[in-house]
Amino acid sequence: MPDLLTPEFMHRLDRLDVVSRKLLRGSMQGERRSKQKGQSVEFADYRNYVVGDDLRRIDWNLYARLDKLFLRLFLEEQDLSVTVVFDTTRSMDYGQPNKLHYAKQLAAALGYIALTHHNRLSVFTFADRFVGQLDGLRGRRPVPRLLEFLDAVPTSDAPGDLAAALRQVALVQRRPGVVILVSDFMDKGGGDSGVGDAMRFLAGPRFDVYAVQVLSPQEVAPGRGGIAGDLRLTDVEDGDVAEVSATSVLVKKYRATLETYCRFVREQCVRRGIAYFNTTTDVPVETVVMKYFRERGLLG
Repeated sequence: MPDLLTPEFMHRLDRLDVVSRKLLRGSMQGERRSKQKGQSVEFADYRNYVVGDDLRRIDWNLYARLDKLFLRLFLEEQDLSVTVVFDTTRSMDYGQPNKLHYAKQLAAALGYIALTHHNRLSVFTFADRFVGQLDGLRGRRPVPRLLEFLDAVPTSDAPGDLAAALRQVALVQRRPGVVILVSDFMDKGGGDSGVGDAMRFLAGPRFDVYAVQVLSPQEVAPGRGGIAGDLRLTDVEDGDVAEVSATSVLVKKYRATLETYCRFVREQCVRRGIAYFNTTTDVPVETVVMKYFRERGLLG
C-alpha cells in the first residue's frame, strides 16, 4: 500500500530497528542482543560444571590446564515483542492531514521495522475496546498482510474509553516487550483522571511503553480549521452541542487549555515511566520516525 509506505521510505526503514530500554527477553532467536546466557556464537563467561549439564559445552582446553570442569556461556540473540496500539475513535477522523491516516502510517512504519528484523509484532486498534487485531506476526513475509490490515481499518462508531482499551492490552499481551500507543488522548468519558488511570495498565517492568499524542494543525490553531464567529459545535463522539462565539479571547483560552491538557498527559506518562511526545499531522511521518523516534530511543 504505497499510500502508507513508499518504497523509498521502506528502504530507509531497513536501516532501523526497535530498541528496548529495558532489554526485554523474547522467546525465539532474533536480532535482539540479550543479557540472557544461552547458546549463540558469542562467548560471554564461564561457570562451574554441575552434574546434568550438557557435556558439549565443557571447555576441555581449560580442563587440561586447571583440572576442573567449566561450562562455556554465550550471549543469546533474542527476538523482541513489539505491540502497536492506536486509537480509531471518531475524534481521530479529523484534520488535514487526517489523524487516523497518520496513525496508520506510523503503525505501518513501526510494524515494517519490527517484521524486517524478525521481531514479534502485534497490532491492536481500539475505541472502548479492541475493534481490530493482528497478532503474532514475524518475518518479512507478513508485511503485505500488515499493510492491507492497516489500510482497511475504519473509524469506530463506539465512544472512546482509553482505560478499558489499555486494560485489555495488558490482559491480552502477556509477553513482555515494547508497546507504542498512538492516540489524540481526547478521552472525554474518562476526563483528566481517566488518562492517568488508563496509563497505569501499561506501567511497570513488563512493558517498555512509548505514548505518541497526535493532533491536527486545526486543533492546535483553530483559525486554520475555519473556527471563527458565532458557531454551533457538535462533539463527534457523543453528539454534545455547544454554541460559542469564537472571539480572539476565546481562541486564546482554548489554546492555553489544550497546552495544559497536553502537559497533563505528558506528566501522567512520565510519572509511570512511559516515554511521551506529541506531534501534529503536518509533520511528515518520515521526520517523526527517522528523527523523533530515534532521539527518544525507540529506534536505533
